[in-house]
Amino acid sequence: MELKPEQLVAQAASQTLKPAYLIAGPETLRVLEAADAVRSRARADGITEREVFDADGRDFDWNALERAFQSPGLFSSMRLIELRLPSGKPGKEGAQVVADFCADPPGDVVLLITAGDWSKSHQGKWSDAVAKVGVLSVAWAIKPHELLDWIERRLREKGVRADASAVQELAERVEGNLLAAAQEIDKLALLADGRALDAAGMRDLVADAARYDVFGLIEAALAGRPAQAGRMLRGLRAEGEQVAALMPMIVRELLRTASLARAQARGANLAAEMKSQGIWESRQAPFRRALQR
Repeated sequence: MELKPEQLVAQAASQTLKPAYLIAGPETLRVLEAADAVRSRARADGITEREVFDADGRDFDWNALERAFQSPGLFSSMRLIELRLPSGKPGKEGAQVVADFCADPPGDVVLLITAGDWSKSHQGKWSDAVAKVGVLSVAWAIKPHELLDWIERRLREKGVRADASAVQELAERVEGNLLAAAQEIDKLALLADGRALDAAGMRDLVADAARYDVFGLIEAALAGRPAQAGRMLRGLRAEGEQVAALMPMIVRELLRTASLARAQARGANLAAEMKSQGIWESRQAPFRRALQR
């Protein structure tokens, strides 16, 4: 079955574990909390033996993992075996090992696979096999319009009362950074002392945890978001950055944008032009949007 990370957390709290779990995606906090829910359930069910395998390179020994599936536990009748797969791609050999496990899961093993990278291209027969006997849970990044609901729910779970303006205030400060939001909410649970928070109260209690970096500042400017760019600039100043020291990078990006605009005007291939200027594919979207304005 396929579940959202939050659904998996709820399921693990109330049901016995499935034979296999695959938890993946770019939203680190959601991956961590879903995986922790599986581990907590394992401990609650008396599973005390845990083995961890890090498949972070091509030289990973998949035979060792396969042997672990087949070996009896040393200290308990049930074992939790974790496979950490940073790339999200096990390769042909790894995919076969996982698929074979799922085809006939040992009765004494729960397999927990975590991966940081994930997209449609990562899916295959091996991940389908996990979903068939267990749970596939993808932690996609929270979209901007989903962030307010996420923060409101998290505050409620931690016993913090906050009105809509306070929720909005926190959302603006953390800039989509769920780890920062979670940390701030944990602090609020200790500091709010039962009082309801409005925007002013939130400002008084929350540290400014937004992702202030020069790359984010440049992307906000390219995207035509002056309020966000101004907020990031103020944050960089507050963190001790000298604005003058940022100017060379900002000027470089302005010159790049001007060069791309000239190339576009003469009908040149933008993708080739960006490549020639050393603009990575992952950073091309802001430039394209800027050129459309």
